Amino acid sequence: MIARVEGTGRPLVVLHGFGVDHRIMLPLESMVSDVSWRRVYVDLPWAEGVHDAAASSAQDVAEGVLAEVEEHLGTEPFAVIGNSFGGMIARWLAHERRDRVLGLATVAGLVQPDHAARDVPPRTVLHRDDAVLERAGDARDDFAAVSVVQDDRSLESFEEYVLPGLRGADPGALERIASAYALPMVPEVAHPEPFAAPTLHVLGRQDDVVGYEDALTLRDHYPRGTYAVLDTAGHNVHLEQPGVTGALVRDWLARVDRHAAHHDAA
Repeated sequence: MIARVEGTGRPLVVLHGFGVDHRIMLPLESMVSDVSWRRVYVDLPWAEGVHDAAASSAQDVAEGVLAEVEEHLGTEPFAVIGNSFGGMIARWLAHERRDRVLGLATVAGLVQPDHAARDVPPRTVLHRDDAVLERAGDARDDFAAVSVVQDDRSLESFEEYVLPGLRGADPGALERIASAYALPMVPEVAHPEPFAAPTLHVLGRQDDVVGYEDALTLRDHYPRGTYAVLDTAGHNVHLEQPGVTGALVRDWLARVDRHAAHHDAA
């Protein structure tokens, strides 16, 4: 499941969302390539080349990620960042291994697994360029369904980071896991003690897939949490607002470094 490792320093485990692969998180490289963190990109069971036929639930995915991370890192402390469905898995991982997780970040993180119960804003497109949609070709429907800003840069990002994972995904694995999409217990309920390490939660104001209100209900559980609801951003908030997202991620990693140094000194 380890798809790619970049950089040196403390480990940062990177988890992607449902139906795509690690490439959707590769914009991190331009955000943090000059900081002392080793990015460990994980491909989840439906990703092309993983071939994990055993995973049939979100819990199976979570346990598989934990096993893979522990095999790769041993007992080395690490931080974790997760996008969408990967954000839910990241929260589970952070709570299950709270003793050595240095920090947690979510990007358009999934909090409410039940689609019908999610508090989401209405579908909104703030910028539409028909010429761009025409150029999208057979990717048009996938691009238009999720993009709040439908311009050249957004299409280029979608084609580079999102589309390959969508096209390579194993539909059988997705169907199996979608049938048991929720964890048996919400991580913050299973481990009610507030999570004291630095956290970051980046949300899209126009995200009609997971929304932002559900994530805000957890804010008291994360006393070191930065919550940012970014305008002109949907579910692919880090693609539509890369500059702000990058600044927030860098700030979070700096906070984690300080927290880890204090922990080491103690």
